[in-house]
Formats: sequence, C-alpha cells, structure tokens
Amino acid sequence: MSERPRNDDPDSTPGPIDEFDEIVESETDRDPDLAVIEAGSRTLRTQAGPPTGDPIPARPTDPEVDRALREVETELASRWGETKLDPSLVRIEALLDILGSPQRAYPSIHITGTNGKTSTARMIEALLAAFDLRTGRYTSPHVQSVTERISLDGAPISAERFIETYRDIQPYIEMVDTQQQYRLSFFEVLTAMAFAAFADAPVDVAVVEVGMGGTWDATNAIDAGVAVVTPIALDHTDRLGATPEEIAVEKSGIIKKDATVVLAQQPVDAASVLLKKAVEVDATVAREGLEFGVLAREVAVGGQLLTLRGLGGEYPEVFLPLHGAHQAHNAAVALAAVEAFFGIGSQHARTLDIDTVRRAFASVTSPGRLEVVRHSPTVVLDAAHNPAGAQATAAAISEAFGFSRLIGVVGASGDKDVRGFLEAFEPIFAEIVVTQNSTHRAMDADALAALAVEVFGAERVQVEPRLDDALEAAITLAEEEGEFTGAGVLVTGSVITVGEARLLLGRG
Repeated sequence: MSERPRNDDPDSTPGPIDEFDEIVESETDRDPDLAVIEAGSRTLRTQAGPPTGDPIPARPTDPEVDRALREVETELASRWGETKLDPSLVRIEALLDILGSPQRAYPSIHITGTNGKTSTARMIEALLAAFDLRTGRYTSPHVQSVTERISLDGAPISAERFIETYRDIQPYIEMVDTQQQYRLSFFEVLTAMAFAAFADAPVDVAVVEVGMGGTWDATNAIDAGVAVVTPIALDHTDRLGATPEEIAVEKSGIIKKDATVVLAQQPVDAASVLLKKAVEVDATVAREGLEFGVLAREVAVGGQLLTLRGLGGEYPEVFLPLHGAHQAHNAAVALAAVEAFFGIGSQHARTLDIDTVRRAFASVTSPGRLEVVRHSPTVVLDAAHNPAGAQATAAAISEAFGFSRLIGVVGASGDKDVRGFLEAFEPIFAEIVVTQNSTHRAMDADALAALAVEVFGAERVQVEPRLDDALEAAITLAEEEGEFTGAGVLVTGSVITVGEARLLLGRG
C-alpha cells in the first residue's frame, strides 16, 4: 500500500486515507488506539484479499513447481532433523542478523507447552484475523506438507512462495554454515524462512509455536510481548527433563522482560517454575482458573458450545467446531492471549466484540485433531502421541462420538512413552491394529505389538506393518458390526501416522 499522504499536505489526493479515516470514525464504541490499528490492517488486508487455500495443501499440480519443491525438500532433509539438537541460539541468531532481523519487523505471540500448541495457535490466528489483523503463523510438525508450517492470512503459503523464500535466503544460510561448528538444522532454516516470509508479507502479528522446549529453541530468537504456555506434561524427557518441573524450566525460557504470560492449567511444580520466572523478568501473569477460564461447556452438533471467562469479562454462547474438553481449554487460553495482545486486562477493562469472537471460533479448523475423514464406518484421525494427549483424546472420543465399538489403528514413534499411551486407550478400544509409518523414527510394528499384547491381551491385537493394510483391517473390523451399529475407527499415535493416513483416505 502506498504511503498515507500527510494531513497537512496541500497536494494530497483522495485515496486510502479517506477509507482509513472513514473506518476509524465508524469505530465509535471502540478504544481509539485499537480502532486505528485495526483500520490500518483492514485496508492492507483489502489488498491482500481473503484467506485462500485448504488447511492442508496438496502437492503442486504444475510439474515444474513440484520438481522445484522436491529439490528444496531434499536440501532441507539433508540437514539435521528435528530430533537431533544442539541447544544453542548462536546459528539462528547469526542467520537472522545477516537477514536484517526480520523477526523484529512485527509483534509476536509465542507459544510453548507439551500438548495443544498447534490448535491454540490456530485459534489465536483466527481471532486476530477476525479483528482484521494480517497474521503469520509458524507451527510444527506438519501433517502432510512442509509448506503447512508457514501460514499467511490463515492459509499455508503456496509452494511457489515457499521455494522463493528458501532460494532468497539460501546464500545467507550457506554463509552461516561455513562460519559455525555445525550447519544450520532443518528446523533452524525453516524458522528463518518463516520470519523472513512474515516480514516480506508484511504481517501485523506473528503467531509462533516453539518446536521443542523454549530457552534454546530456534523460535526463541523473537522477543514476544505475549508468551503462552499450554499444559506441560512428560514428553521429550531425554532432552527436556524427567519431571514437569524440569521441563517447565526449559519452557519458561520464552518468558521475556515485561511480557504478558498466559498460563494454561499446569501441574503445581511446573506452575511454580513458570511463576518464578515471570517474577524474575517482571512479566504480568494471567492464569487459567483465576484470571480466565472455561465457565461452561456442552456438547453440540459438530463441536461444543462454550461460555468463556476472558481477561475483560464473559463471552457466552461461543461455538467451537472441535471436540473435547482439552480444546475448550485451548480456546480459553487463545482468547486470553489475544486479549493480552490488545492490552485488555492491563490497559483496557472491556471485552472484545462478542460477535467477532464467536465468528472467529466458529471458523477454527485443526487438521489431524479428532478430524473425521470418512463415514460408514466413521474414521477419526488424531495426532496424540504421548500419554497426556492420549488421555485427552480418549475422553473426547467417548464424549463426542459415543461409538458402540471402537477400533484403534496405532503407529507410534519409538522415542515416546508408548506403554503409557496404549494404557490411556485400553478402556475405549475394543480391538487395536498396530502398524508403523514410513519414517525412521517409527516404532517397529512387531515391537509395538508386543507392548500392545501386554496392555490389551493377544486376542484384541492385530499386526499390519503397512499402514494401508492396517486401515483396511480396522475398517473391516468396524464393518463387521453392521452398517447401523455405530462402530468407528480411530487412527492415532503420531503426527506422521495421521498425515499418511489422511493421504491414504483421500484427504489432501
């Protein structure tokens, strides 16, 4: 958008300023500073156009674009993967410094925690967009396409833009590679790409999800004014710590001086660590269950109806098209984060516009999170991969679907607490088909079967090493109950397993 003409310029001509002033003047019941911010963003979004694209992009249809994307994917895959880490910000900061610190071109909301980060990020993004702010969202891991990780205006960036962003910064990546003891990792390069894409767009606000931990995660190069911590549980214990308290120490690294910290409900020892860090850096704290939370929820067709308590007041009759109490709590956290971003609870004592909030939550999607991808029988995908996530999913399935008989398809990663994961699902799975996905991290199907037999008993366990065979077997078992008996299939255990199942079942 061209620069606004100055009000005292005699040669200024009608144009964007007229639209800008008109919008500001119409916001008579809003805080004037927020009205100006939102009006400016609205005129920018008019140029950018409405969000486009599917939640999960398919492969490019143009053969040349697909070839170029595969080349970039291959080059990225040649770097350290996300599970091989050197806890340091030296490399990412060196790259961002050469790029001109793109992460400082916009304010950010930073999200860490163990479970619920991506769903919460999507809700925050939807709320900000509903208030006419242009958003960038960076999340991980991806379900099907690496381009999902970087979103603008609520949609993954195009393959063409992903390729262009990588090629633009590639010379600088190689420059940093030669200067450091280790080359930049896969995740570090993607993080720099996201920050550069957001600055180039440009966005009004970035919603950034931590990859792992917090203190030394590559995303911690940002200096976010709002830090969000979703529930902490045991995961990545070999890298983050063996207790919630130890894990919280790493997660607390995203809490910066004078920031606002939005805390989901936490184990007591984890909460103590997070609150201590907030005091040390003079951050303001908003705690679920005290300053904000879920006041009421009831199951509704296609989701749930919520009454949320925000930092500024109550938000009744909010429809969320996602299942489970955990998603209701994610919604409360997301709402508080957006209120904090707008200064509500500190500078402003009011609620956000309720109709806008309702519209935003009603638009939320979260692929691979209790996502129905087939009917007759119903097949549900969920990316739960640790015991805490499995417990939340099991409770949500029981509440929202009421299957008469549920068949599980499980393909897990070998570095997880797989026994704890299986035990969480034992009460709701009538039978389980164990399998494995195509990555090197996948737990061998026979090893997984041995654990499953210990938890479920041999008569309830079937082994199908190929995921396509596992899906067919589970659907056949569900169909044995008859068309109208309410049997279903849940595919879970890993984001990778869910992504590959999604493709096999015709999504994306």
